[in-house]
Amino acid sequence: MAYLAIVRHGQSVWNLENRFTGEVDVDLSPQGEAEARQAGQLLTPYPVDCAFTSVLKRAIRTLDIIMQQTGQTNLPVTRSAALNERNYGDLQGLNKDDVAKQYGVKQVDEWRRSYDVVPPHGESLEHTYERVVPYYQANIEPTLAAGQNVLIVAHGNSLRSLMMYLEKISPEDIAKTELATGVPRLYLFDNDMKLEKATYLSVSEKDKVIGV
Repeated sequence: MAYLAIVRHGQSVWNLENRFTGEVDVDLSPQGEAEARQAGQLLTPYPVDCAFTSVLKRAIRTLDIIMQQTGQTNLPVTRSAALNERNYGDLQGLNKDDVAKQYGVKQVDEWRRSYDVVPPHGESLEHTYERVVPYYQANIEPTLAAGQNVLIVAHGNSLRSLMMYLEKISPEDIAKTELATGVPRLYLFDNDMKLEKATYLSVSEKDKVIGV
């Protein structure tokens, strides 16, 4: 019986500034560092055998802070661009409110939340799914099947793609699915890799162990 923990990186500088970030390599804000510390505190009851992250510094730094908080500073870590945030193309670096004024709120919502609508010269969530899920199937799923517990620290859209796969979320429903920065989500699998439970960890539940 293995478990998987996923964490969206803490708030980044561009999250704070309400800008489209995508694959631009920006760092954590002070609040993001605090969120990463809290995520580490919440994950302390759930030690893992290895971790995976993207190659972007906001995810890498979040993982580093989590490892410091949990005391697992020698954890084996694999970094892959397959887990990077989706590329927002021409929107990257632009203020979301300014883009909404130019293109309309409905269009911006479609770019941000839909499954298959592509922002100008960027990636849709579908494109992100097509690189995240095969990477998970090839590199992370076998690790879980071998009984090892795994932590993934990545990004809103790369992790929403993974949530679609793990929780069988439809393209229509994923538009309503959010993953807050710095809030761990824990997946518990049986010995046949059937998902038994998925739950968010919160401050009020940090000492609660769900069958591990």
